[in-house]
Amino acid sequence: MRRLFAWKRLRHEAIETGVVVWAGTAIDAPARAEPEAIDVNFREAVPADGDAIRAIVTETLAEFGFPIEADGVDSDLDDIQGAYQRHGGSFRVLVDDQATVVGCGGLFPMDDQTAELRKMYFRPEVRGRGLGRELLHDLVEQARANGFDRIVLETASNLTAAIRLYESFGFTETIGPKHSCRCDRMFMLRLR
Repeated sequence: MRRLFAWKRLRHEAIETGVVVWAGTAIDAPARAEPEAIDVNFREAVPADGDAIRAIVTETLAEFGFPIEADGVDSDLDDIQGAYQRHGGSFRVLVDDQATVVGCGGLFPMDDQTAELRKMYFRPEVRGRGLGRELLHDLVEQARANGFDRIVLETASNLTAAIRLYESFGFTETIGPKHSCRCDRMFMLRLR
């Protein structure tokens, strides 16, 4: 297992730097083409988005080898409005120019001061375009506007790109009870 993660890290570094190390020799990797521009709109989720949101979450979890926790932390997918929006949270979707939901993320209200960042996932074809950064910025600003003092999140150690994104926004690792069996790390961002 350890070798697999090391290989993924080397592959990621090769993609970022354009240099591949193979058997101790550095060689140039082919230049990575810039992703094609895509027009997306951010908006609050509506009940009609439910199937698309569930599909993105389920497919992304499966891609990374994680189970869906239908009776646990993922039961909120059964009623996005009830779980997030009716209690002061938010659930945002990214919609492309053909009205297809291509990404999502939510602020689940834990209490009056704390929102948990949940379900921030994207379809593979729109990853690597800065949309995660834009959505996270949008959700952080939404949390401030909704009066939360902090945002917490749970993640898994192998989601290194996501962890780098969270840390770039000022999230710091913390300790606390975890709600998901697939997560082994917890982060927090103070807003005030």
